[in-house]
Amino acid sequence: MCGIVGFSGGLDKASLVKATDALTHRGPDDKGTFYTEAQSVGLGHTRLSIMDLSAMGHQPMVCSDQSVILVFNGEIYNFQLLRFELVEKGYIFKGSSDTEVVLNMYLEYGIACLSKLNGIFGLAFFDCRSEKLFVARDALGVKPVYYFSNDELFSFSSEIKSLLALVPDELEPDHESLQRYMTFLWCPGVGTPVKSIRKVLPGELISVTGGKVTAKEQWYRLPQTKNSKKIISGDDAVMRVRQSLSAAVERQMVADVPVGAFLSGGLDSSAIVALASQKASDLSCFTIEPVGGSDDDVVEDLPYAIKVAGHLGVDLQIVKIDSNNLANDLVEMVWQLDEPLADPAPLNVLYISRLAKERGIKVLLSGSGGDDLFTGYRRHLALRYEGLWSWLPPIARQGLERFSINLDQSKTIGRRLSRLFNNAGASGDERLSAYFAWVRRDDIEPLFSPEMRNAVKSIRPEQPMLDFLAGGDNGVSPMDRMLTLEQRFFLADHNLIYTDKMSMAAGVEVRVPFLDLDLVELASSIPDKFKQKGRIGKWVLKKAMEPYLPHDIIYRPKTGFGAPLRRWIKYDLRDLVSDILSEQSIQRRGLFDAKNVKQLINDNDSGRRDSAYTIFSLLCIEIWCRKFIDGNRRPNVKLANV
Repeated sequence: MCGIVGFSGGLDKASLVKATDALTHRGPDDKGTFYTEAQSVGLGHTRLSIMDLSAMGHQPMVCSDQSVILVFNGEIYNFQLLRFELVEKGYIFKGSSDTEVVLNMYLEYGIACLSKLNGIFGLAFFDCRSEKLFVARDALGVKPVYYFSNDELFSFSSEIKSLLALVPDELEPDHESLQRYMTFLWCPGVGTPVKSIRKVLPGELISVTGGKVTAKEQWYRLPQTKNSKKIISGDDAVMRVRQSLSAAVERQMVADVPVGAFLSGGLDSSAIVALASQKASDLSCFTIEPVGGSDDDVVEDLPYAIKVAGHLGVDLQIVKIDSNNLANDLVEMVWQLDEPLADPAPLNVLYISRLAKERGIKVLLSGSGGDDLFTGYRRHLALRYEGLWSWLPPIARQGLERFSINLDQSKTIGRRLSRLFNNAGASGDERLSAYFAWVRRDDIEPLFSPEMRNAVKSIRPEQPMLDFLAGGDNGVSPMDRMLTLEQRFFLADHNLIYTDKMSMAAGVEVRVPFLDLDLVELASSIPDKFKQKGRIGKWVLKKAMEPYLPHDIIYRPKTGFGAPLRRWIKYDLRDLVSDILSEQSIQRRGLFDAKNVKQLINDNDSGRRDSAYTIFSLLCIEIWCRKFIDGNRRPNVKLANV
């Protein structure tokens, strides 16, 4: 894993060096740049050495005739098979890195080589022959890539903080994206908090010539298989999931450095550890212990993680966290994330990655993606039982929605029922997208200042999801459509972003076996009834893991890999909230209404409303603005040849 950065369109080498230096944490082992004034193209790279630790893996990597230059961040899990194929065609390799395989794949197949790569990556090819720059992101969006584009300049980077050295405009907050951060706690779609910076989408390829974008295309699309083409037998589904996941874990354990794993004690991480421990007897695992109690709807993870470690005979390292950790590291979290994602879980990734690095481990396996392929979230169960009430006429469903709004938010059951019937009056894709919203639009609009409210009055926060689903039914079930939204948005725009940023902040690579492309394709072919079976989510995965894990681990209650944020916001972090979200601070920023924010905090303190995550979202947005808008002290970008 590494950091990549570059541009086409007239920036000077000094700007490239500054942008590359800003990615040193992602690649502490090596650094390099390529710059050609004649074609106004620059590429930078920082390296975390995982495959081929020698100088043969140095980047930017240039082919033998110097016609193509590559910067690559990621891992290609089928690179050995591809290398053999290329050797059969007469290619000669200098080293053993997967980067060299990717470069030669481009020489053989052109940009069509992307469809042959099973892995995770952000990459850029500069082809001197055509003077074209190609920038691409992996199929599921495991590795982030951001870009800036106008009529004269295209620049990109693994992280926004690096891209700032290659963005000539003054930074402005993107009101539309901020509305989405408030609604979902993350931002679905192409937007970022910076108006002029966008995300390269999962599976997207951008072609650039002379600083101008000439084409955007999807080189990969998520599979949506009709029920008529799906696996029929439950036993067959279980066997194939077991085999495919085992193969994915084995592929993703290939490294020239030690490999460890996250172990929360939930099914997904436990499944990865169970299969990985069969390949490595000395596997080191890591988990979190929140100190000082938990929220009322959270099941403690640690006892389960300890039980799994004992059952499998693996070493388990425990990182203790409390509210002081969050208060002390919140600013760093927002800075490293580049985005105001309102979730404390990123700090868990950071703490575990730091400890792993101290123990000499540079690669960690993660259980991310299990819920997004096979179901497992509460919204999947809610969708399964929609049939109990969705037959009601619209006026009755709207009544359910109004009823749920007034439920006691201080109780877990009240919060869950309120979210269950949020937007109950809608139907189809609008209902599906509503399941992802954390807060109703009517509840967050009063928090906006008049200027902010006017800027977003015609914006639908869920629009990226609706656009993605539009015209794509083709007989696909609502559950499969929801899982597609999980994979395209919840994973790519939330879970994978924070996992990448926080692990790379510590110089550690995280791999996600559940998102192996073969397993993703297989999961799409499994019928709903083998995923969400009554009240049992992830049925097929649970059955597949019965030979490896204790029954009470497999069928334990679902919980998140987070922290007791509700309690912390109300008590432990009360001073921090009062400071950062003071009336003066809110008024000075001009994004929110100080009076209504104060009322929100008071209502949360009294228990009249469950607003902890909304308050945390406001905290993260204000911190982000201080670091990226107020604190932006980057030197003026210098243009060459202008």
